[in-house]
Amino acid sequence: MEYYIICKGQTIGPMTAHQIMSYPVDSNTMVSRDGGDWMPLFNYPELMQLLNNSHNSATDSKRILCGIMAILFGTLGVQYFIMGKVAGGFITILLSLITCGAWSIITLIQGIMMLCMSDADFEQKYIDNDKTLPLF
Repeated sequence: MEYYIICKGQTIGPMTAHQIMSYPVDSNTMVSRDGGDWMPLFNYPELMQLLNNSHNSATDSKRILCGIMAILFGTLGVQYFIMGKVAGGFITILLSLITCGAWSIITLIQGIMMLCMSDADFEQKYIDNDKTLPLF
């Protein structure tokens, strides 16, 4: 079965159900089966099951990885590069150079907070956020 999705205003497809999960989709993403009628993803039980399974494990592992990287290599902005916020990573490197490494205190606190927050809070604050350099 082939699906089409609308992601960031563009129609993408055809693709399999597993390929859809590599895009930033949620239950309200518009999906079309075989080019037919467009409906929100939650109308397709097979896609919702995949979304729930892949979404929870991916966010959890990304949260933990970003938290550890912020603690260990925060001055290099590694956590922002993992999140896909490249500009934030470069800004972090620049701030680390300007402050002679004192910025590492901020990234240490940020890493601890990432490890302590829930997956939903992490995703809302860092992944789904349009800010270039989300801190706390």
